[in-house]
This record gives sequence, C-alpha cells and structure tokens, in this order.
Amino acid sequence: MSFVRIGGVPHHVVVDGSGPVCVLSAGLAMSWFDWDPVVPLLAPYRTVVRFDRPGHGLSGPALVPPTAAGEAHRIAAVLHALGLDGPATVVGHSIAGFHAEAFARLHPERTAGVVLVDSSIEEDARVPAAPAVRTALARGAGTALSLLGAPAALGPVTRRLAVRLSRAAGGDPAPAALVRRCYGTSRVLQGILNENTHYRAVAAELLALRERFPLPQGVPVTVLAACDGRGGPGGRFTVRWLERQRALARGLGDAHFEAVEPAGHLVMLDRPDAVARAVLRMGLPRRASQARA
Repeated sequence: MSFVRIGGVPHHVVVDGSGPVCVLSAGLAMSWFDWDPVVPLLAPYRTVVRFDRPGHGLSGPALVPPTAAGEAHRIAAVLHALGLDGPATVVGHSIAGFHAEAFARLHPERTAGVVLVDSSIEEDARVPAAPAVRTALARGAGTALSLLGAPAALGPVTRRLAVRLSRAAGGDPAPAALVRRCYGTSRVLQGILNENTHYRAVAAELLALRERFPLPQGVPVTVLAACDGRGGPGGRFTVRWLERQRALARGLGDAHFEAVEPAGHLVMLDRPDAVARAVLRMGLPRRASQARA
C-alpha cells in the first residue's frame, strides 16, 4: 500500500504480484478492496495495480470535476508514477468502463487489452447544462450532509446495503474497519456526489472520443455482462441489459462478449473467476483466446 501524488491529489495505490501489468479500476462509490477476490487469481501471473480515484477509498478529495480524458490520463499517470510504462491491460467496472475505454483510445501505445466489467452504457448521452452550477450544488449537498453527521451515521450502512443489492447473492465481504474508515467520511461522500453529478458529462465525452480516436488495432477487448439468471418480470430488465452489453461489444470492434451468470452488478464479488479469466485471456493470441471462451 502506498500513495502517489497526481495533479496535487494523493492517490492510494496497491500493487500485487509480478508479470505483465493489469490495472483494476472500480465503479462509482467502490474502493480498492472490492477487487480482493480477484487479486489472488491474478497475482501469480500479473502485476496487479489497484488505485482509488479522488474522493474514493483512501485517496484525497478531488480538486476538479471528472472527465473521460482526465480519468484516462489518471490511469496513465498512476502507472508512470509506479515506473510501469509498458503496455497494460485495463479493467474497468461500471463507470470505470468509460475510463478504461478512454484510456485505450487516448493511450493506444500503453494498452495491451481492455476488460469492461458490467460497464456503464449511455448510447445517447448529452452534456448537461450549467456544469459549474451542478458542481456547486453537489459540493453544497456534501457539506450540508456532513454537517448533519450523515457520513458517520449512514455511510457504512448505506455501503453495506448497496453491495447486498448489487450482488446475485451474499452480503458485503469487506472488513468492517475498512468500510468505516472509508465510508464514514465526508471526503468519500463528496467524492461519490462529485462523480455522480458529472456522470452524464463523462458519458457524452466518451461518445465524442469514439468519433475522434479509434481503438488500437489488434488490442483485444472483452465485455463481461452481469446476468443474475432470474426469470419472470424482473428478468426482462436482465434481457434488455444483456442486449445493450452485446451492442457495446459489437461497437467496440466486435469485442469478445460474455454473459457472466450468476452475477449481479458487482461481478468481481460474485464471479471473480470470470474476471480473472478474462484478464488472463489477454495474454493469449486473439484466436486462441476466442477458442477458449
């Protein structure tokens, strides 16, 4: 566990294992330890880098609103600070799928592969109006909630509930002390509000990047989609989500698509084996990896 300073913000970084580099970036409101089930499966074969974005985990608060390009450059800066300047496989979960794809488009020479883990999808995102006002409102809401003591009183409980609802089965495996240390703070509350406020702007920016910067040729991309396996009325949402994920894969140069079942949105907790398999597949020639899928 260490910290590297990027853009004036201390970033919490954890590195495990050895071999080719892979970077694991978690979704909105998640922390480095949410990848814990995946790391032991990768560390014997990969140098596994986990980091917390500003306002998440143990990293310092954000100084500027997030952007797709900014998050792509952040990944590159973290790797550079660690002396890992060669190609890396970038794994992005949920909103971090935007960041992983942007990294591949803006840093093609640094990209060995991309794995999108139940990535966020916004096919028709538009930049919201008055971004500065939205930033100010988010900051004000965070300050007000912090003065009321909401982070300490509700943060850890809300985290536990959100994780339980985002899994196919099971609760939150994260240690209680770590959950309190992170989610009981106004810093993390503000970080969550900040990223959520600018979510659609980041999505719209990624759509613009797709028009200007092609994915690097020959770089494998895998799209993992959560499938909880439920039938009945609730299953219609799952079917629609899988359709959108398949369309995402087709739009990314006919990327490899895999429905991971049973799994909720937190695929790395429900099916760490599927995530690890997708990363390790990146070390194989493209035809061989597709034959194994």
